Amino acid sequence: MPLSELSSTAQDYLKVIWSATEWAPAPVTVTQLATRMGVRKATVSDAVRRLVDSGLLTHEPYGAVELSDLGREHAVAMVRRHRILETFLVESLGYAWDEVHDEAERLEHAVSDTLIDRIDALLDHPSRDPHGDPIPSRDGSPHLPPAMLLADAPTGVPLRVERISDADSAVLRELAAHSIRPGATITAPVTLEPAEAAAIWVSLA
Repeated sequence: MPLSELSSTAQDYLKVIWSATEWAPAPVTVTQLATRMGVRKATVSDAVRRLVDSGLLTHEPYGAVELSDLGREHAVAMVRRHRILETFLVESLGYAWDEVHDEAERLEHAVSDTLIDRIDALLDHPSRDPHGDPIPSRDGSPHLPPAMLLADAPTGVPLRVERISDADSAVLRELAAHSIRPGATITAPVTLEPAEAAAIWVSLA
């Protein structure tokens, strides 16, 4: 089944399942998907069943939900769309980094692969989106940098901020106010609210 024939909801499920394991590989359950999607477990169970029937997921009762090879291909394509659109909105249209997630969510279902390729070329093939998440290449290859959660990082040494989760726009605004963005250098421990610290991934500078 081509990506273009999937409903926007199906595309969202694939993208969310892939993204859930990108930085911290762990089994994805129906309960976790319900939380991430903001819907009831019964709704997720029905959606997962349809995606399994379409050959896009595998799922044993009470077990983890996993992408099939085709499901992963489509998921990575959706992630690429989303992150290129976020980058375009920030770099070319002047959006703030805390404004682009929802806008990209709406746009990613309407654009074609051709348009995404042209935006990618216009931006000179960026490797990261505004939040530091890697943009998969056209062939679907992700480029995850070596990084760890700030809470797991050593103290007293310079750390480079690699990625900040865009799950909470208020957290993004607060971190920006402290000049904490991808590429910034910080030294742990840093005085932050728990939600702010949990959003930051770093590497040794």
